[in-house]
Amino acid sequence: MDTESLIRQQIAENPVILYMKGTPDFPSCGFSARASELVMAAGVPFAFVNILDNPEIRATLPRIANWPTFPQLWVKGELIGGCDILVEMAQKGELKPLIEAAVSA
Repeated sequence: MDTESLIRQQIAENPVILYMKGTPDFPSCGFSARASELVMAAGVPFAFVNILDNPEIRATLPRIANWPTFPQLWVKGELIGGCDILVEMAQKGELKPLIEAAVSA
């Protein structure tokens, strides 16, 4: 399977997936740390991909998403955004319900 197909499959099969540097338990950058904290605060399971362990995904996903940076949160096949957007959504009380609804659907 080529990298683009793999990414599309990951996004399709996981209602919530975070592409990040490192892992939720051991993030490798401040933005990924904050993004994973916000997603974990929803209290539901989610998938993640450590792009540092997957250089092909790191190179390909920005082109697919038309979003150049990481982390990237995808919910139900839609790119939600990166750290700044997640912080803003969390402050407005929008992020947790979005994630909960995606997982419970």
